[in-house]
Amino acid sequence: MQSLDVCKRTSGKIWHRKPTPSTDNGLMVSITNSQSGPLTHSSRNIRFLHTSFDNTGDCFIAGDHQGNIFLFDLNKNRFALTQKCGHPCTALAYNLRRKTEFLVGLSDYSLKCFDTDTKEMVAWMKGHESAIGSISVHASGRYALTTSFDTAQLWDLDTFQRKRKLNIKEDVGIVQVFFLPLSNTIITGFKDDTIFAWESDTLNCKYQLPVPPGKSPHYKAYAPTRDGRLLAAGGRSRFIHLWDLDTHRLLRIIELPIKVTTVKQLVFLPDNFDAGASQTLGVLSQDGIIRFINIHTCKLLFDVGGVENRINNAAVSPGGRYLVAVMEDGSLHVYNLHTMSEELSKPPAPLVKVVTNNKMSETMSTERSSVLKKNRSMSAPARGKENRLEEWESEKDLPETLNSDRLKAILKGYGEYPTKYRMFIWRSILRLPENHTAYAALVDKGTHPAYSKIHEDYPVKSRKLLRILQRILSALAHWSPIFGETQYLPVLAFPFVKLFQNNHLVCFEILTTFMVNWGAHWFEYFPNPPINILAMIENVLAHHDKYLLEHFVKYGVTSQIYAWPLLETLFSEVLTRDEWLMLFDNVFTNHPSFLLMVVVAYAMSARGPLMQCVELDDFRYFYHHRNAVDVRRVLKEAYRLMEATPEDIHPRGSLEDFKPLTVGQYPVFNKYPKFIVDYQVQERERIRQEELDYMRQRQVSLEMQKETARKQQEEEAWYRQQQLLLDAEEKRRRMIQTEEQKLVDQRKRLYAMNREVKLKELQLLDAARRKFLHFQKQQREAELRRLDDEVQRKALMRDQETETALEEAEIRNLELELQKKMFEQELFRDFATAGQQLRTEQDMHRKQAELEERIQQRLRDAERERQVEIRKQLQENLAKAAQQNIEAWAQNEFEYRRRVEDLERETKGVQLAKTSSENRQLEREVHDLMMQCQEKREKDVEDKQEELGEQKHLAAQADRRRLEFVEDEARIAQEHGKSMTEDALYASRKQRLGQSYLNNTTQSSAWNTLQTSTDPESSVSLERSSRTFDKQELALLNEVRRLRQKLAIENRNKKPPVNYDST
Repeated sequence: MQSLDVCKRTSGKIWHRKPTPSTDNGLMVSITNSQSGPLTHSSRNIRFLHTSFDNTGDCFIAGDHQGNIFLFDLNKNRFALTQKCGHPCTALAYNLRRKTEFLVGLSDYSLKCFDTDTKEMVAWMKGHESAIGSISVHASGRYALTTSFDTAQLWDLDTFQRKRKLNIKEDVGIVQVFFLPLSNTIITGFKDDTIFAWESDTLNCKYQLPVPPGKSPHYKAYAPTRDGRLLAAGGRSRFIHLWDLDTHRLLRIIELPIKVTTVKQLVFLPDNFDAGASQTLGVLSQDGIIRFINIHTCKLLFDVGGVENRINNAAVSPGGRYLVAVMEDGSLHVYNLHTMSEELSKPPAPLVKVVTNNKMSETMSTERSSVLKKNRSMSAPARGKENRLEEWESEKDLPETLNSDRLKAILKGYGEYPTKYRMFIWRSILRLPENHTAYAALVDKGTHPAYSKIHEDYPVKSRKLLRILQRILSALAHWSPIFGETQYLPVLAFPFVKLFQNNHLVCFEILTTFMVNWGAHWFEYFPNPPINILAMIENVLAHHDKYLLEHFVKYGVTSQIYAWPLLETLFSEVLTRDEWLMLFDNVFTNHPSFLLMVVVAYAMSARGPLMQCVELDDFRYFYHHRNAVDVRRVLKEAYRLMEATPEDIHPRGSLEDFKPLTVGQYPVFNKYPKFIVDYQVQERERIRQEELDYMRQRQVSLEMQKETARKQQEEEAWYRQQQLLLDAEEKRRRMIQTEEQKLVDQRKRLYAMNREVKLKELQLLDAARRKFLHFQKQQREAELRRLDDEVQRKALMRDQETETALEEAEIRNLELELQKKMFEQELFRDFATAGQQLRTEQDMHRKQAELEERIQQRLRDAERERQVEIRKQLQENLAKAAQQNIEAWAQNEFEYRRRVEDLERETKGVQLAKTSSENRQLEREVHDLMMQCQEKREKDVEDKQEELGEQKHLAAQADRRRLEFVEDEARIAQEHGKSMTEDALYASRKQRLGQSYLNNTTQSSAWNTLQTSTDPESSVSLERSSRTFDKQELALLNEVRRLRQKLAIENRNKKPPVNYDST
């Protein structure tokens, strides 16, 4: 194993000597990217993240965590730093149509395209809102699919514009979206394990794979085969589901070893001998080991990687030769897969096996070798100096494992190729270039107008096969206009379409190769059959069997009857599937002239039946239906004709050698009379336009006919309806006359009955009205009684409240008298105590201070109690006013309801007035009376509202007087407290002034002095203020009593509501 460190290098060699990987691990080279800091000698490894191979499989690109993109060419042993992106890469794709360009998804959610030669950015595409996880490129290289967690987007790599965007629900994430190889199908895998297939052109859903029953597999990885027929899916389990995309069914379930719990990545290994049907599947599990398994035998072939250094992801070259793995430590390991398993590197089993240990086998092999040598010696002089066939069969143009001589020996020995390897051998012999881009460009042009209605001319049962046939024929017509005018092209191409219905590109290129080589001269006399080719066939037939030709001439059978039907259908009408495949095994292996020899050989092999035919229809039937002709005999005869035909009439001299299709673009095919084809195209377009005009006019005519017939039917129906209406009208007129006479008699009787009923109704109404008036009178009297009781109750309550207030005022007066006496006693007690405290100055001063403080506290208590009483009185007045408001509202509500009832009665009276014209005058009088009642009631209501307003005004005046009184009382109390304080301060000051005199007198003189100082002169102000307060309080109580008496007298004098009679 060799190692490479790309540390700070922009280019260099990958290895210094050619690596020789061992068969046990196949490791060729280990690539790392280490960088050391400027201040430290230790280095750190820059991790590689993703890799991607180009279409050749010899070059791959790798991106690291710093955004550096390296290009490694294993064929030239060179590497180079192509780009510095600045952001870690999340996905890479190097298989674009332009070989030097690649796509890279970065961690900033952008997608960029760079060129490896110019090292410049080609395009910068934005649109993702999360990191891009994978990039899938279409086989043509024109489109790319980018997948992130929440969306998938389709990009056009020609314009670098986004074409479509897949939006999903928030709870369903995307696992992977990718193109199927060699097809226009897009596969989408979601996190709920659903798999959908979409048509990339129209983005219509083609089908959905059913979710396997049982436990959810939680798919995380998908891998299709190269032919796009199988799909492998794996996830968080040790089971791999293998789907058949043709039948949309689960083909099989592969169970991995017990140590595998999760599948991280799946990849199929391509094989040169499996024609795209890959059989080896690589499975990367959670332990970092890739196990390669045969999906048919479920046999473990070999594994790559180890537990000590696990593999994160891997990429396999398109040829299946190399594998590049991104390791857990960030390095790249390049493996050679062909050296790791004999199953992958060995060619297919030999097609010819010789029986050993038998004398007869030796004899047979000896004879066979002699026959081969003889054939070679006979064919050498026939070719002469031209040596064209030898160049066509040169081995340098075929794959290494195929040999033209060996293939011819197989054909001559067995007559056909093995079924298993036939498609691969055909593709190798014809050297198909597989120009995906050119074919995609032809397919993108859409359906050719010449084949838009192919289903009408060729009603194929399988619609899928019909669509493929239409697509292939349209591509041929877009490639060369002659194929849009060739009537027999669908019959010619149908066998190949049916054989290669799963690989459209191969089918198209086989048909193109056939037209370029075998049908190159078929269109020189278009639209007539190829007279030159038919002349060659007739010359060969004349040389080898002139009697048969004379028989054809005798009965008018030309080459257009016995040769052209076989060529334009390529023997598909006269041969079975196996016989047809055997025939084209030999046709594709030999010179293009061999097909003409087969036509002659078919006629010569059926010489007996043809000589018996004498009718022209019999000849036509013979060449359009299957006959009892051995195809092996026909081929043997064709080989004989190839060798025995002289060079002057041999078709090989007129036909060119085989030339494969060019790589990249298809060759120009213009070997046809262009003016005729152009004329036919113009005529066809003119006819198509005329047909469209005719169809349009016909449609208009049909619509007009239908409209005319419809109108005629409507007119006839209208006339019939009118006649029926006239008859019915006459019949009903007679019935109406009869009924009118009966109705007149009934009206007379009804009028008499109605008169009696109305008289009874008037009597009943009068009785009901009197009863209702009596009931109304009783109800009003009860309401008046209730109102009188309410007034009396309220007056009684007011009297009780007045008496209670008087009692409270008297009690309060007694309390004040008591407080006054207690205060006088306290003063006398203080004076007596003061006489005893005159002994010392300190005791007298302390007693005086306590007296002042007690007086102030009592004054404050008295003021607080007075304020509480005033507040209670205010609350009671407010409650009374609220009660009065409620009573007034109840009265108004009662009056309103009574008015509504009167209006309802008035409405009923109006309705009764309308039903009878005889008592209108009476109803008018009732209405006038009701209106008068209503006016009186409205006037009463207005009077009551005025009384209520006056009451509210009186209540407001009482509230104002009460508030003014409370304010006066508060002011008087404040002045009273101030005067009391001033008197107390004056007494104390007077005592202090006379203190010096009292110290020089005796105790008796001191007592006399104290009495004189405390003579009623000092307490007169207190008694006077208390008397003033008592007088004001009595005046207030008298005023309250007077107001309540006034209110009670007014309520008694109120008149009861007027009771109006209804008469």
